[in-house]
Amino acid sequence: MIERKRHPVAAVCRVLNVSRSNIAARHGRRSVPCDRGRPPVEDPHVLEQLREVASQRPTYGYRRLWVMLNRLRREQGLPAVNAKRVYRLAKAHKLLLQRYTGMPPMRAHEGTVAVPHSDQRYCSDGFEIRCDNGERVRVAFSLDCCDRQAIAFAATTAGISGELVRDIMVQTLSTRFGEVPEMPHPAEWLTDNGSCYIARETRSFAADIGLKPRRTPYRSPQSNGMAEAFVKTFKRDYVRINPTPDAPTVLAQLSAWFADYNAVHPHSALRYRSPDEFRSEQVSPKSCPVP
Repeated sequence: MIERKRHPVAAVCRVLNVSRSNIAARHGRRSVPCDRGRPPVEDPHVLEQLREVASQRPTYGYRRLWVMLNRLRREQGLPAVNAKRVYRLAKAHKLLLQRYTGMPPMRAHEGTVAVPHSDQRYCSDGFEIRCDNGERVRVAFSLDCCDRQAIAFAATTAGISGELVRDIMVQTLSTRFGEVPEMPHPAEWLTDNGSCYIARETRSFAADIGLKPRRTPYRSPQSNGMAEAFVKTFKRDYVRINPTPDAPTVLAQLSAWFADYNAVHPHSALRYRSPDEFRSEQVSPKSCPVP
């Protein structure tokens, strides 16, 4: 019988209880010089671009700044920047937002508002914008619970009425399906318990065009959490950083704000794409990455 010759490195590895392949790989790395490594954090050009983006979007956190920065760099033909690098830069130069700690909800919500396909569920709500001169603009809107697109809105200096809500229903239907008398398939219409939504005429009209009205439980605003989140985002990213001297000025800006939200605003649920980007990238816009 031929005796197999044992390698001394293998014997040492067995005694030390380490992998021989690991030792060999480490030895190989030492002998081959490598100039790869993490790029420097203090890159003046990246920092300048980050400051530019942050000045234009002062309400964005570091992850949305990261998305906007990489969009800018792609347009300039530059490589993308890692999110952790953006965080380190934003932290070092005081570009991070203060962490928000909200109050817990009054009533626990264990359901899911998001749906796996577009045009399965729409949510709607209203909010108020107070102008510098004391005038108030009230806005109602509809939002798709899959692709997060703000489909339709209406604004008034009076109260939000059932007629205004019905107009938004018609806008939603025509925007998604064209001039058709009713939905091609039933879809839910999720709202809170405001009088304009629970009015008999509004609920009857919704049923006539193929919408199924759904109301949130009382004292549970998180049951319509997607609409609530949109209101918070809209007020933070648009209302607070733009001039609102009077009602006509606000009414003139609303269309541009809604268009910018749909075209630009990155959503974590959409893998940090805007609603328009997400819909344009899908072979079928009814396929959504809902967890």
